[in-house]
Amino acid sequence: MWPLYAAGFTTAFGAHGIAANLGSFAAGHHQSLLVLGGLLALYDGAEVLLKPVFGTLADRIGARPVLLGGLVAFALFSALFAVEDDTGLLWLARLGQGAAASAFSPAASALVARLNPAAKHGRAFGSYGFYKSLGYTAGPLLGGVLVWAGGLPLLFTIMAVLAAAVAGWSGLVVPAAAPLPRRRQTVLDLARSLGNGAFLRPTLALACATAALSAGVGFLPVSGAAAHLGTVATGAAVSVLALCAALVQPRAGRAMDAGRISAPTGIRAGLLLTALGLAAAMLPGVAGLLLAAVAIGAGTGLITPLAFAALAASTAPERLGQTMGAAELGRELGDAGGPLLVAVVAVATTLTGGFAALAVVIGAAPLILSRTGESPVEQAPPPS
Repeated sequence: MWPLYAAGFTTAFGAHGIAANLGSFAAGHHQSLLVLGGLLALYDGAEVLLKPVFGTLADRIGARPVLLGGLVAFALFSALFAVEDDTGLLWLARLGQGAAASAFSPAASALVARLNPAAKHGRAFGSYGFYKSLGYTAGPLLGGVLVWAGGLPLLFTIMAVLAAAVAGWSGLVVPAAAPLPRRRQTVLDLARSLGNGAFLRPTLALACATAALSAGVGFLPVSGAAAHLGTVATGAAVSVLALCAALVQPRAGRAMDAGRISAPTGIRAGLLLTALGLAAAMLPGVAGLLLAAVAIGAGTGLITPLAFAALAASTAPERLGQTMGAAELGRELGDAGGPLLVAVVAVATTLTGGFAALAVVIGAAPLILSRTGESPVEQAPPPS
């Protein structure tokens, strides 16, 4: 299991460690905020397009080969920019990293499930999620230190070494898991399941949460630079955002299990808290930066486990993987759309205007969710 945890750490560290330090390319150039938004969205856009492809490939040939191939590709694309510090290669490297993560990230999740009995899935995925959260938390801070010490190429060098090491470790330790027979399903069946309100409501909330998280990671450092903070300080602020999200998630899940909060109520509260965090990002100086990091992190941490729990509760067990995979695509669309919305509005107005636009969209989401009609819910068969 440890190489799989390391793979989860690698994708999270690479996504946020690099994203939080791309703002140095936008410093002092108003129009380059659009370039920054494009670089942030490129990684996630590749995941949106390729996760279904690699998920299908993992089902056909097994998850282990896809895991190893993705890690090796991630190392190679990271080394591309590390060897030659060129802006054009930066675009190619980020696209390649996103494509590679589309392979090894879902493959690692599949292997976590395959290599553990059902009775231990909660603990296994909890550990996997913890190390991903550790990567999200440490990435911006350690990435800021590396960029301060040797520029963005040094960060890409470390990512190449890390991915290569995890690939070698996985090749030696992770056992093969034979592909499982796949149940046939028509396109109409798939469309009906994805059009169910019980699927759409949590997925919309997840998309909003990841939109705010991605925009915060990418653009809060730009706000910090405007307040004359260095890369280490801005990286630490973004790490606070990720740390709050990591700490809130298990507490939110336990509160729902204990009946202290329902999923719809918690999701709406998380959306409102996230919107308040984006509004706080409009405040100048260190205070606005920290308030935004804490509120966005806590809000997204509240939304994420409750939304996934709602999806699991409304889905028959034999379709759980399909539902979670489709919901992950919703999250990736949020990851790509959030930074682009902030960037486009920021180019037309200011970065403050970009944060305000996203705050309005996410603040309106609870109203949209409340107006979404209840849909029939697939019920799991009772235990025998």
